Amino acid sequence: MSEPKKKRTAGDVIRRLIMLIALVVFCYSAYQLISIYLEYKAGTDEYEALEQYAGGLEEAEVLEEEIQVSRDGEQVMKNPVDFQGLKQINDEIIGWLKVKALDLNYPITQGKDNDFYLHNTFEKEPNIAGCIFLECQNKKDFSDKNSVIYGHNMKNGSMFGTLKRFYEDGVYDKSPYIWIYTPDKIYKYEIFSCQEVGAASDTYQLTFESNEQFMEYIDRAFEQSVVQSNVTVEPEDTIITLSTCTANQATRFVVQAKRIETFLSE
Repeated sequence: MSEPKKKRTAGDVIRRLIMLIALVVFCYSAYQLISIYLEYKAGTDEYEALEQYAGGLEEAEVLEEEIQVSRDGEQVMKNPVDFQGLKQINDEIIGWLKVKALDLNYPITQGKDNDFYLHNTFEKEPNIAGCIFLECQNKKDFSDKNSVIYGHNMKNGSMFGTLKRFYEDGVYDKSPYIWIYTPDKIYKYEIFSCQEVGAASDTYQLTFESNEQFMEYIDRAFEQSVVQSNVTVEPEDTIITLSTCTANQATRFVVQAKRIETFLSE
């Protein structure tokens, strides 16, 4: 004689329901993780492919002293970036950024607003990596007193995900320079401050009413910096601010540098 079937109790139903919910949550989480990984990979692959258009950057830096010549009293440097090729991909490109200490190497765009390139890559494909871009209110030629460049703090270290490495000993000393290549000119900057600031702080001020106001701004940047610099910033100088988010939505990490040399692009 077969044994009578056990009746399902309320506890059995609850346990099975919990297991089913857990399985659904697991599957959804796995799907989310895979989607994020694929999106990260797509962004990384795109920017690695774009580096072919700036293949001469390493050679240009090594031969910096040799390729500078004088023309009508101005320094000239051969431009290692193929802007013609890059413009065929995205005509909103305005420059190429290189931070040697971090092996950071990306094109710079400027959109009509500060939203589009937060969510789209250089090739204008939707992606959480976004693109490195200049503040939409800044002049494209980086002639403002403060030109602000934004980039995401990606967990895989891409985009501006490595800026925070300036907290580490020796990184700043490795190379305190930032290069910006544009179709017409090449700019060399020297880093003078790395700091965490409020998301709505005056760090993002682009223009200044007076030299005194600008120097007060610079003094605060030095005081709050996590690196010690011997760079001297004067009232007539222009600076750039590289900005990225932190784990705290209310703060940002910024790296600031002053322009020390300008070359005509050849």
